[in-house]
Amino acid sequence: MRNSKIAGVGHYVPENIVTNKDLEKLMDTTDEWIRERTGIVERRYFQEGVDTTSNMGANAGRNALKMANLEPSDLDMIVFATLSPDYVFPGSGVLLQRELGIKEIPALDVRNQCSGFVYALSVADQFIKTGMYNNVLVVGSEIHSSGLDFSTRGRGVSVIFGDGAGAVVLTPSESNERGILSTHLHSDGEFAEELATIDPGSNKKERLTHQMIDEGTIYPYMNGNMVFKHAVTRFPEVIEEALQKNGYQASDIDMLIPHQANLRITSYIQQKMGLPTEKVMSNIHKYGNTTAASVPLALSEAVEEGRIKEGDLVCLAAFGSGFTWASALIRW
Repeated sequence: MRNSKIAGVGHYVPENIVTNKDLEKLMDTTDEWIRERTGIVERRYFQEGVDTTSNMGANAGRNALKMANLEPSDLDMIVFATLSPDYVFPGSGVLLQRELGIKEIPALDVRNQCSGFVYALSVADQFIKTGMYNNVLVVGSEIHSSGLDFSTRGRGVSVIFGDGAGAVVLTPSESNERGILSTHLHSDGEFAEELATIDPGSNKKERLTHQMIDEGTIYPYMNGNMVFKHAVTRFPEVIEEALQKNGYQASDIDMLIPHQANLRITSYIQQKMGLPTEKVMSNIHKYGNTTAASVPLALSEAVEEGRIKEGDLVCLAAFGSGFTWASALIRW
């Protein structure tokens, strides 16, 4: 068995910046309220006719390929994580494949919401470990802004989410001591409806009705207290799981990149793990929660800012709808 390594990272965010002050004009909320509860100052929203989930992923992928010194034609597989695909079907993986001008390689779509990228990374890692593929593009991309309730009714959720994309290129590592050391995936469906968009769904004779729209069941629902309670438990658990698997402790981490769900959750994890601020990546103030895009986007920015160097121990971790949670430990 061989390890895989991250040979390139990249990200893309739409040009359209939406501040908390902008949202004050749409609903009964305030900049202070949003900052205090989430840590978010602004987020990006897509521009119709310019940005799509798949082409944002393609833009992030091109940047990752450039860093890896590879061409799209060098890729053996695409793994695409999103909860906001361009179409109901087909998935965005094949649309990204078309954007990059590649034909016939497999394109796999992963639906694990906030944990989607780490799940997708684990899937790609297994294909490289077994020797089936050599170069795999792993993408997380989301457009939330077109599916949010911008009335006061939806403010508790709508102020949190933003649009963006991140990507990595996985290739075989020259050493089993470097690259992705292990990944750890978990879920508990008992709480599936505590963070969910229920409609339109296939379990009703009419998938979409005016009643669904009027009642707001087409918009995301979140039991904030329930999500926070589980997140602050599962995050440290899955990080510790990765560390113990590889014989490390929290103090060995050089950079922790958690899913950017809420600054309060990130701060709690930092305190719980006993890590200094400079060892925990946070960019939620700029982008909000971009779900499957948040981990690769934060990873790409950390690399771009020179906060991760060769030989560093990097931990990725996520928690979200499902509930699902996951981690990956990487020797950079």
